[in-house]
Amino acid sequence: MKVTIIGGGGRVGSCAAYALQCGGLAGEIQILDANGETAQGEALDLMHGSALAGGQRIYAGDYGRAAGSDVYVITAGLRRKADESRLDLIQRNVALFISIIDAIKGAGLREDAHILVVSNPVDILTQLALRRTGLPWSQVYGLGTMLDTARFSSLIAEELKLDAAQVKALILGEHGDSMVPIWSSASVNGLPLGGLEDCTPAFQNAVFERTKGSGAEVIKRKGGAGWAVGIAIREVVHAVLLDKKALLPVSSLVQGAYDIRDICLSVPSVVSRKGVEKHVNIKLWPKELAGLQASAKALKETLAKARVN
Repeated sequence: MKVTIIGGGGRVGSCAAYALQCGGLAGEIQILDANGETAQGEALDLMHGSALAGGQRIYAGDYGRAAGSDVYVITAGLRRKADESRLDLIQRNVALFISIIDAIKGAGLREDAHILVVSNPVDILTQLALRRTGLPWSQVYGLGTMLDTARFSSLIAEELKLDAAQVKALILGEHGDSMVPIWSSASVNGLPLGGLEDCTPAFQNAVFERTKGSGAEVIKRKGGAGWAVGIAIREVVHAVLLDKKALLPVSSLVQGAYDIRDICLSVPSVVSRKGVEKHVNIKLWPKELAGLQASAKALKETLAKARVN
């Protein structure tokens, strides 16, 4: 299957390409970037490792060559400043994003193609992509809180000195300031995390606050995130390519789950070759449900102010 990464010359796009190459499932990976020279350099560097990483075809291309892609991963966008919320990016990124979607459509977009939005603010731009492409809602989705969920689980494991692969803890809602930690289902190797002596309310609050500020922390220390988001992107793409029916917190148009309608945000979603097959209404604590609904309200207000068409 063919994956095109738009913005593949940047930090996030190149890390995603590397993660996909190491995963070995995408037979063809196209790197597309406004800076053609950088795209060619990244593609060449990755191609040099093909003999050791599964033999995928990796090359720099353009929108015309992207036609026929199974999955478009859009990572292009202006970088978030350390003191800037993701939602503050909306006015700066919308025009660029519209031009990308229109270029994809103009070159030829398959009816069964998928759009995976990574650019921020991801929930708003996912809604914009859905409106502008005309594809079914199930085939247009954003990375959502996949990265937040990975950070949350990893930080919990680090603090409690547990195996990170055994810790499962979700973040739902907006990929941004109103994200919601789901402690009701947090577990380690199938056992409730809340049953651990060290998992106190104070600990829970501290680890969530660090999770919420992790993006800004990484920007401050190294200029921007890359490796973890690349792995998160790979997880979603592999769920599609392998028809996994994986339950993931991706962002897509919610129409009824948790009494939320007409907004893209992250709720538990079954992801397969069809895209987002369905949303799963797993029972939440009342405060978690209220937080999720408040997150949807905040996103709707931002969407209205931005007048995104």
